[in-house]
Amino acid sequence: MDFRKITDDMSVMPQITADDLPAIAAAGYRSIICNRPDGEGADQPAFEEIRKAAEKAGLQARYVPVVSGKVMDEDAQAFGAALRELPKPVLAYCRTGTRSATLWSLAEARTRAPADILAATKAAGYDMAGVVRRIVNGGKTPTDEGDARFDVVIVGGGAAGISVASSLKSRKPGLSIALLDPADIHYYQPGWTMVGGGIFEASTTARTMASLIPQGVHWIKSAVAAFEPQNNAVILDGCRVVKYDRLIVCPGLKLDWGKVEGLVETLGKNGVTSNYRYDLAPYTWELVKGLKEGRALFTQPPMPIKCAGAPQKALYLSGDHWFRTGRLKNIDIQFMNAGGVLFGVKEYVPALMEYVQKYDADLNFFHNLIRVDGPAKKATFKVAKPDTEPTEVTVDFDMMHVCPPQCAPDFIRVSPLADAAGWVDVDQATLRHKTYDNVWSLGDVMNAPNAKTAAAARMQAPIVAENVVADIRGGSPRAAYNGYGSCPLTVERGKIVLAEFGYGGALLPSFPKWLLDGTKPTRAAWILKEQILPPVYWKAMLRGKEWMAKPEKVTAG
Repeated sequence: MDFRKITDDMSVMPQITADDLPAIAAAGYRSIICNRPDGEGADQPAFEEIRKAAEKAGLQARYVPVVSGKVMDEDAQAFGAALRELPKPVLAYCRTGTRSATLWSLAEARTRAPADILAATKAAGYDMAGVVRRIVNGGKTPTDEGDARFDVVIVGGGAAGISVASSLKSRKPGLSIALLDPADIHYYQPGWTMVGGGIFEASTTARTMASLIPQGVHWIKSAVAAFEPQNNAVILDGCRVVKYDRLIVCPGLKLDWGKVEGLVETLGKNGVTSNYRYDLAPYTWELVKGLKEGRALFTQPPMPIKCAGAPQKALYLSGDHWFRTGRLKNIDIQFMNAGGVLFGVKEYVPALMEYVQKYDADLNFFHNLIRVDGPAKKATFKVAKPDTEPTEVTVDFDMMHVCPPQCAPDFIRVSPLADAAGWVDVDQATLRHKTYDNVWSLGDVMNAPNAKTAAAARMQAPIVAENVVADIRGGSPRAAYNGYGSCPLTVERGKIVLAEFGYGGALLPSFPKWLLDGTKPTRAAWILKEQILPPVYWKAMLRGKEWMAKPEKVTAG
């Protein structure tokens, strides 16, 4: 039987026959809904025949017929009423199941998030792109779209979004640009590691969004619900529609705290913290200062994550404090890494290993955090080493710094812009979408195989701006991205290993080796991180001043 499960209480499937009803009942269903009008097809049993067979099998049956391609608002309301009244689980059917999936989507639109509806129907094999505006509008047909149109629409007001808006304005001041983001506050996230190490105050990493939006850029303070790239449209919460000539997608990624059982309930207490949240980074420093003895866990989930070095930066700065205060001998440091290497670019590993040994930290590879019991101070890891059966191990802790699992935002993963893994699908050189020529992406949300860091976005913004302007002028892409990313690994207070690399792990140092050898811990790199990069971020990168970030030109050949 072709059952296509949407939720635990609801499945859909193509046309059934009376002979199928015993198997449907045996599968645990208690009700059926027919959404296909009688007489639509020559080989189609009438509903009365289905109803009698259902009754005989102990099932309730309901008839909510809908003409193919004409699902009305009243039909969705009738379907919703049937769902509320019938015993569950329910199986709905039509010729292919599409009408049934559509009716469910519209009926649930008032109580479920659009991304959840689109994800559930997509997983069942049904594309709801044709009714996405109605889903966003609470299941009802919009009566007034109220379209606004811009030359360029940018989704996301983080480091990537504001930087690319500024870079576009500096190249073509007359462009009408809209930036879509519901947030009031913009954060300098690379600074949170330093907050967790007691070096920065959290307040220095936050500014109002309004103070950073480039002059002449329209800020639409709203979340995106869905995309219609075939119509050059972005659908906002509340079903407002924004049209564009060109679209740039850079909303960052989603920190999936809920993927680890028990984690949400214990964050910020019971010794569980994370530098990946503005409000928790100060708690990290409190825990580090307060720990006199015991076990400290530092976790890293499977890739991809933003700033792959951040989980171990927390370890190094914590270890350095315990070393300087004479407590290190009483503290058991454990690094629990879901991956199989300390760092993905081998040239930087020897310097890092010296600090792993200095802080007497144990490296536990292929350990992925799956469960936390905060009050009991126990963490459970799935251990999946190559060529061995996965096992679970539970470890006691006194302090735990967690790096959460990460994925693309929900509204991206269910959109036509996403690849099979949920990331925006781009050409890794031009950062142009592989399917939609007037769409570009940068920052953490796109699928180029580079490190997800602010330094990467700093390089990508001018490249996207250059290529968008070239496209507006009727030309081909003019700039190519080499995968540059930077990860300043804070190995102790006052020294950093400055990892700079591109696609394939190629080393891409910004400075000559005699001035700053990135493969070794240096004071110069620390000064860069502590004193130079924050003002470069606020006053240059976000303002369209492309210091040391001029895009490489595409060469013909």
